Amino acid sequence: MKIELIISGFGGQGVLFAGNLIALSAMKEGYYVTYLPVYGPEMRGGTCNCTVIISENEIASPLISNPSFLIILNYPSFVKFIPNLKKEGIAIINSDLVKPEEFKNPKYLKKDYKLYFVPVTSLAESLYTPLLANLCAIGAFYQITKIFNKFTFKKALKEILGENKTHLLEPNLKAFELGAKYIKENYR
Repeated sequence: MKIELIISGFGGQGVLFAGNLIALSAMKEGYYVTYLPVYGPEMRGGTCNCTVIISENEIASPLISNPSFLIILNYPSFVKFIPNLKKEGIAIINSDLVKPEEFKNPKYLKKDYKLYFVPVTSLAESLYTPLLANLCAIGAFYQITKIFNKFTFKKALKEILGENKTHLLEPNLKAFELGAKYIKENYR
């Protein structure tokens, strides 16, 4: 088993946080993991991304050219990364910012994909926490892959938030659950 994941969105959408959290959760489950954040001018509102590789075997390189999994949080990320998704790859796409109609464009229909259109921005806003769209996306990722369990995820989240941000634990967990629930109700 090997998941090569790219998470991408606007700077400020919690892309790097999401990648770090998924990587730590998988590591706590005993998988080999790499996490490679991309820093630069993207932090000022442009597109930023990170790569996470989760494997049962040692990982030779943290670089990914053709991911098996994408989490796309905005339209520029969709344009940049969807053409590289492996055949039969999986993508979670923020349907609030990327509409399914985009797939009528032939350049995005080169391969067979398994696509999950999830309105992560709207889901987070329904909890009055629009900044937690990334956690809704992680919840969707969890529901699709089951690569880690909820208890492990909660431990990793608690660790990343630290003692000073324990008040954010419950809102983050609610957003995570909402993303998982959306997949369960709409794709299973």
